Amino acid sequence: MHYLWYGPSLAMAMIGFGQQLDEQSIAPSFTNPNTEILSLEEERNERMTVPVTIDGFGPYNFMIDTGSQATAVTHRINDALGLESLGTAMLVGMASRRPVEVVELDSLQLGSSTIHNLAAPVLYRNHVGADGIIGLDSLQDFRVLIDFRDDTITVEDVTKKRGSQRGFEIVVRARHKLGQLLITNAEIEGVNATVIIDTGAQASLANTALRERIRTKRAQEVLTTDVNGVSMVGQMSFVRTLEIEGVTLRNVPITFADTPAFEALGLQDEPVLSLGMNHLRMFDRVAIDFSRQRILFDLPRSVQRRMNSRNHATRFD
Repeated sequence: MHYLWYGPSLAMAMIGFGQQLDEQSIAPSFTNPNTEILSLEEERNERMTVPVTIDGFGPYNFMIDTGSQATAVTHRINDALGLESLGTAMLVGMASRRPVEVVELDSLQLGSSTIHNLAAPVLYRNHVGADGIIGLDSLQDFRVLIDFRDDTITVEDVTKKRGSQRGFEIVVRARHKLGQLLITNAEIEGVNATVIIDTGAQASLANTALRERIRTKRAQEVLTTDVNGVSMVGQMSFVRTLEIEGVTLRNVPITFADTPAFEALGLQDEPVLSLGMNHLRMFDRVAIDFSRQRILFDLPRSVQRRMNSRNHATRFD
């Protein structure tokens, strides 16, 4: 039996959200003809979706999820298309491990790019918040740029032309592991920690190994539900500082819990944080370049001015 893991793509309640900064970006737009700019739709649970077609049918609204190892479809799509079953696999969610059916996708079209021969687990739509998930198995040849100011996603095929890093104030080198890009030089209240960029998670989540190192105080219980529909209780606290490449976020709300997904990455015993959309939205743009193992951040204009005038770390309050 094969194992598929999913990052903290959770439905969350009682979670505090960080301040969002609205300043305009000065970064240039892409002119590469291999680049697709796709409009985003926001659902009630604040997940962003893009249109895709499967085996020529659709369009369906899929969420781009950099915290998920595998591309997935929902039962509604499987029932409508009668996809070929490949058996079962163990799905590792944030709260559980469950066997799920896996089906074959002959083709998945995203913009003008087509990905062939995918083995996709079948999930329930109310657990996913979209018609399906575009996971890491479909993203390795792309650079994905999320522009929060304009509500667009840019999907660039880097096998045809490498994307430029011009216009981004922060460029972070990442380590590649099981398809995931890991930022390994982050600091949380002075403690070295690994950071995962998870575009499928609404809020940020860390393990208890980090909580024990920083000795944060318990604030409130948070109920979370994973892609298997299984709930768990975490402890939400505010950490004083989170620093990545000289940019410091302050008073960051983080939920702490030990989960099977962190264990699947071999990170259960070291400090790790999955950075969700509530904190990614503090930037104007975030780009994940899988082929070059980089994560790029575009800061709001007011923060850019401070970075240009000062040599020390820039802080987000």
